[in-house]
Amino acid sequence: MSTVTPSGTQSPATATASSHADSRPLAAPQPRPRLDWRLRFGALSLIWGFSFLLIKVGTESFAPFQVTLGRLVFGTAVLAAAMAVKRERLPRGKRVWAHLTVAAFLLNALPFSLFAYAELTIPSTLAGICNATSPLWGMILSLVALSEDRPTRVRFAGLGLGFVGVLTVLGAWQGFHGLDATGTALALLASLSYPIGWIYVRRTLAGTGHSHLSMTGAQLLLATVQLALVTPVFTTLPTHFSLVPLLAVAALGALGTGLAVLVQYGLVAEVGPTTAQMVTYFIPVIATAAGVAILGESLRWTTPVGAVIVIAGAALTQVRRSPGSTAPRARLTGRLRKNV
Repeated sequence: MSTVTPSGTQSPATATASSHADSRPLAAPQPRPRLDWRLRFGALSLIWGFSFLLIKVGTESFAPFQVTLGRLVFGTAVLAAAMAVKRERLPRGKRVWAHLTVAAFLLNALPFSLFAYAELTIPSTLAGICNATSPLWGMILSLVALSEDRPTRVRFAGLGLGFVGVLTVLGAWQGFHGLDATGTALALLASLSYPIGWIYVRRTLAGTGHSHLSMTGAQLLLATVQLALVTPVFTTLPTHFSLVPLLAVAALGALGTGLAVLVQYGLVAEVGPTTAQMVTYFIPVIATAAGVAILGESLRWTTPVGAVIVIAGAALTQVRRSPGSTAPRARLTGRLRKNV
């Protein structure tokens, strides 16, 4: 994961290109492929959308904590390799590591484990849709924790619309018939954990001076240690390792955790956090399609309809008051997501 620059500033690649242009004014500029970032955006949507399917496959042979531990091990390995290539070092300072320990729990260890446990009893399609509620939870929490993030009527409308979508997905008027309440609650708690972690990072780790690659690498390393301590207490070593679930866990970690983070930060640097975070709204669509097409999960009409309402509501919660207030917010969002 390369160092991500806030929206509105030049990335290292852009700065380098500019310096070459200054030294060779007669040289024709080499335009970057226009679809390059769109291809990476689509790849990121697919990777994260398929993550819920991979979790489901992994839990067929491994305990949820084991799936999460494997995910973190493979994800940390990818970031460690990226740090080695870029010759990055882990951050220093007890205060930084203390805050990163909390961030690792809230943004990695806890939500990853909750989703794994949730998918023992709910379909991957529902887990993916629950994940899309994170912006809704984030807005509610920001009203309390972030005084500078003032809501608007449009955002309040988005919040209400989003939760109508959640109730539609769950079939509230039918008394939640056929729905596993525990699994659904765990998935919603996992989606709630993300904005709590983002707000914590924003308040404690902004402006530390360390690169985003080293910070995220350390965060995943700490989450791996946390799961390595917890997993042996609550699980027993598998007697055999089925190939398909093992490959699913490896892909979940290497692609869905390690590579995805690198791709996301590259997108933030190139097109800004506002565009990059739009990937959130494609995840439930892909998760639903993958669960139905590959795993054969059943699909009631309430699921796609509710998902559309959730996505629309979540999108409205991201609408800002005016163009003048968008840039500062985008920069803050960029700093926030760099450590996720």
